Amino acid sequence: MGQEALTTVRPGSGEFFDAIAKRYDLLNRIISLGIDQGWRIKTVRALGLAPGMRVLDLATGTADLAIMTARRSAGVDVVGIDPSREMLAIGRTKVSKGGLDTRVTLLEGDAQQIAQPDDCFDAITIAFGIRNVPDRARALREMVRVGKPGARVAILELGEPRSGILGPLARFHVHVVVPTIGALLSGAKEYRYLQTSIAAFPEPETFAQQMRDAGMADVKVHPLTFGVCHLYTGRVPEGAR
Repeated sequence: MGQEALTTVRPGSGEFFDAIAKRYDLLNRIISLGIDQGWRIKTVRALGLAPGMRVLDLATGTADLAIMTARRSAGVDVVGIDPSREMLAIGRTKVSKGGLDTRVTLLEGDAQQIAQPDDCFDAITIAFGIRNVPDRARALREMVRVGKPGARVAILELGEPRSGILGPLARFHVHVVVPTIGALLSGAKEYRYLQTSIAAFPEPETFAQQMRDAGMADVKVHPLTFGVCHLYTGRVPEGAR
């Protein structure tokens, strides 16, 4: 899919990410200066996983978080869901090369309408994907639906720091560095969407309240790297439905 095709699809959709799938991992490493892997480690740790548990990774993309979850959690199975076929194809190659075919399953799907039964996952994650979901409230309610009572939810998302001594530098990175590097490496001017979606994401406490409104309990906000990224954690309560 070329640059012309990108203009006909919704920014942030599965088709949008199909077009940049081959360079997505490289872009993540460069744009985040390699820090994104450390953020994912913190996300996995927040889940408190034990052998026999099942984890759902929404917006799994090329399966970085799904693979890390399986590697760092013995006896845990992961189901990754994403709307981009090209991202999933790359993810399946990575899963196979890592010898994780029996523990990591990747499926095409939508976070707003998860094709999984009620109460079937012990933990749910989504990294750098919730801002691309048109109806976030619906996606958050779906997480509550498919999570078992007590299931932990961990949402990793970028944001634009609005205060602090490093705020101006971080905003420069988001507004100038991210779209410039993205456009150069991906060959798509539409990669500027990443910058606009980060800037448009709600304030941390506003999004945390959206998680509570969807039915999650014990919601907490964990700023990472001077607020460039936040880890949001919560829990599916007993009698959530």
